[in-house]
Amino acid sequence: MIALFLLLFRFVFPRFGIFQKETTITWWGLWEDSSIVQPIIDAYQAANPKVKITYVAQSKEDYRERLTNSLARGEGPDIFRFHNTWVPMLKSELSALPPETMSAEEYTQTFFPVAVSDLSSGSNILGIPLEYDGLALYINEEIFATYGKTTPKLWDDLREISRDLTIVEDGQIKQSGIALGNSINVDHWQEILGLMFFQNNVDLKNPSSTLAIQTLNYYNSFANPNSNDYTWDETLPPSTSAFASGKLAMFFGPSWRAFEIMDNNPDLRFKVVPVPQLPKSDPSEPDITYATYWVEGVWERSAGKKEAWKFLKHLSSKETLTQLYENARKTRRFGELYPRSDMVDLLSSDPLVSGFISLAPSAKSWYLASRTFDGKTGINTKLGAYLEDAITSSLLAGDSEAALATASNGIQQVLAEYGLIQLAPIEAE
Repeated sequence: MIALFLLLFRFVFPRFGIFQKETTITWWGLWEDSSIVQPIIDAYQAANPKVKITYVAQSKEDYRERLTNSLARGEGPDIFRFHNTWVPMLKSELSALPPETMSAEEYTQTFFPVAVSDLSSGSNILGIPLEYDGLALYINEEIFATYGKTTPKLWDDLREISRDLTIVEDGQIKQSGIALGNSINVDHWQEILGLMFFQNNVDLKNPSSTLAIQTLNYYNSFANPNSNDYTWDETLPPSTSAFASGKLAMFFGPSWRAFEIMDNNPDLRFKVVPVPQLPKSDPSEPDITYATYWVEGVWERSAGKKEAWKFLKHLSSKETLTQLYENARKTRRFGELYPRSDMVDLLSSDPLVSGFISLAPSAKSWYLASRTFDGKTGINTKLGAYLEDAITSSLLAGDSEAALATASNGIQQVLAEYGLIQLAPIEAE
């Protein structure tokens, strides 16, 4: 009889939740308020009564510092949102996805390759994305229709269209074709420059090559008054605001900028298209875009990390992501873009979304990202500062080679600090 009870205690009772200890999970979210996620949590808790989940919506201000300080004090949270570029800063605090929850093969088949690359550390996977985002090109449809222009497919097309759509009167830009060329009022210049570097085969760890110089010169040309491409300067409002005002024909931004534009100018007619490409010698080469997105991670020291990972897998299912998307649509035009390869077609017909999601399967990413709120010591902030100096000094002095040489030295120091590269030892004289 005792032996039978022991067998039941070990194998049968746990299966049906008998004697199972209650697990409490605290989830720090960002961007989404509780009205979007709470119905998902309620349904999950009803199906898993021994799991209690508390969602805490966080402010973006100083978020990374507050998160790292909380983890360092041993106070959790169990699940937290982090930017895809933060893995080097958080790696020691991130739990590895248990293979029994989701195998590496299943993960690779489920999510976009950029997420697999960004969130892999050795043989471990350190996060699950519940969204995708990146760059796309916003088009003012009224300006394009007035001038009889079509969507640019290549960078040369963009350059030519931008010239034709720019109006300069008495030395002042009254209508701009494209917001590019400086770091002062070009929103998301970090991602734009990263995109250009990737497309032109520049080594972002050491952007001092001839290709890097050519890329920076092209970028700067749009803010150079002596260039035929001149279409932007520091006197203009930030690019998102300029586009919303109807006086900017094109600008680059992520999907969430659409909400800001619609709030500021509900009557503006615009669409969003994939970013332009460089000409390809091999037509089979994939088009490249630039990804920047947020991920859910599990704290390595969480007492409930096993259940936390199970909950995250549930959140990343097609059914749950669809429900999250529909919950968000109750208060805004669209929800967070799906991070799964098998859900691309579900958004491909939406003119405000397809420009982002269509190139997601071939997106690339790096530690150049704006508005990640990673603080003064964050990897994005540090790397961005070196390239910001390069843009400014090359515009003023006209010497992109020297500017990028200085920036490359600084970039390598930052990457070495986070263990992403090894610097060659300095030989003693």
